[in-house]
Amino acid sequence: MKYLSTLLLTVILMLSNVTYAQSKVAHLDFQKLISEMPSVIAAQEEVQKLEKDYQTEIEASIKEYQTKLQTYSAEAENQTDVTNQARQQELAGMEQNIQQFRQTASQDIQKKQADLLRPIIENARAKVQEVAKAQGFDYVIDASLGGALLMAEGKDLSSDVKKVLGI
Repeated sequence: MKYLSTLLLTVILMLSNVTYAQSKVAHLDFQKLISEMPSVIAAQEEVQKLEKDYQTEIEASIKEYQTKLQTYSAEAENQTDVTNQARQQELAGMEQNIQQFRQTASQDIQKKQADLLRPIIENARAKVQEVAKAQGFDYVIDASLGGALLMAEGKDLSSDVKKVLGI
């Protein structure tokens, strides 16, 4: 009986001293971090300047279109049908060109923004990983709205789950 109670006491002591592996988890608001970076602010200013340049060109094209429209409307009664049709086609072409230019400008602005921000964001992610590793964190979760996992050094269960699923 003494042997059994000693064994039971030993088992209880061993179980109480067992430390379960725990992952260290940290979080940060990545969007806020990015928005406060001076390089991001400079990139946004560059994109805004590009937007302003495109907007100036679009407004000039619209003004030219409106001027021609007013001129052609005022002179329509004194012109032949062939001339009026040619003018309508010219105006329709101008309108189409303005729309295409707007789309192209929008695409250029988005591409420029992506080209400027991509290296900044990649650098910030690398620094997050560097700091997290230095402080011993296994996971860093983005606390931004709709955030995601920024860094994972913990165990990846993919292969084990695939094995169980027979994949």
